[in-house]
Amino acid sequence: MKRVARRLLTWVLPALLSGCVTASVELPPTPVPWGPAIAVETRPVAMDPSNAAATSVGDFRYAGGVAITSTATSRLHGLSDLVLSPGGRIASVSDDGADLFTATLALDAAGRLVGVTDVALRPLTEETGGPLTNKSRGDAEGLSLLANGEMLVSFERDHRIWRYPPSGDRRPYPVAMPPVSMAANDGMEGLAAAPTLYGDGYWVGVEPGGIWFCRLQLSCRPVEGLPAPPVGYRLSALTTGPAGELVILHHSFIPSIGSRIILTIVSKPMGEKSVIGRLAMGPSTTVDNFEGVAVSSGPNGDWRLYLLSDDNFNASQRTLLLAFDWTPPK
Repeated sequence: MKRVARRLLTWVLPALLSGCVTASVELPPTPVPWGPAIAVETRPVAMDPSNAAATSVGDFRYAGGVAITSTATSRLHGLSDLVLSPGGRIASVSDDGADLFTATLALDAAGRLVGVTDVALRPLTEETGGPLTNKSRGDAEGLSLLANGEMLVSFERDHRIWRYPPSGDRRPYPVAMPPVSMAANDGMEGLAAAPTLYGDGYWVGVEPGGIWFCRLQLSCRPVEGLPAPPVGYRLSALTTGPAGELVILHHSFIPSIGSRIILTIVSKPMGEKSVIGRLAMGPSTTVDNFEGVAVSSGPNGDWRLYLLSDDNFNASQRTLLLAFDWTPPK
């Protein structure tokens, strides 16, 4: 995995220079590509703002969280999906012109999330090699890394999944996607590599709730029996656990209620499909439009889950990154 991470770093994560953009400069209309690190501000957030003593939700133990903002760029918004690489490097994509966001997790001595460092932004490329510059072509919603370092990105509106090589020519090319009709804004929100099944295998979930298993140049087939979104919820992200577990994130927003999420962990998703974990959070806790989830596993087998929210370029919403620890059943 370390080799994969190094290959990823050679192209996905720009070489960072020593200078930082300061708050005094005029906001650039586009990301700073392949240039200085983007200065960000992070502010700690409580799991439950009304109850500082709350430290867990069911079996999930809160391990810190931050709200992320930046005065150095106008583009640090709309982040969708989340990928975690060895060494604590994270990546996400934005859904307005398709920027690639990368950063390193900052943890305190106790391992709690306290911020992010080494933040960079750059535009993803079109098939022509130029940047994706508008919403209709650059509404990126899903992100995943294959075992060989290739990156998959799913887009809605112009529905497609693109495969970006890990080095050399960075022009993408299309791969298999679910053969179903999708409304413009109800596309492939969930995308997750499945290395324990096939090196070229990946899960795809669409917003209404359907989930498919795909292979790059072959086809996608629907997988029945997986948890569907409850009434009022939508599928917003997928990831996989260390033993191939499928993690499904459902989100709901009702103006009179607020945001709610349900995260479900399913073991043997291609087999008996046993639900082994469930995290539910409502508007009394720190919840927003969560569209990204990533998982790592510690030496003792415990999981660390990270949740990332999309602020929709909306001043009333936030880019939140939260961490939870969970002990899988034996």
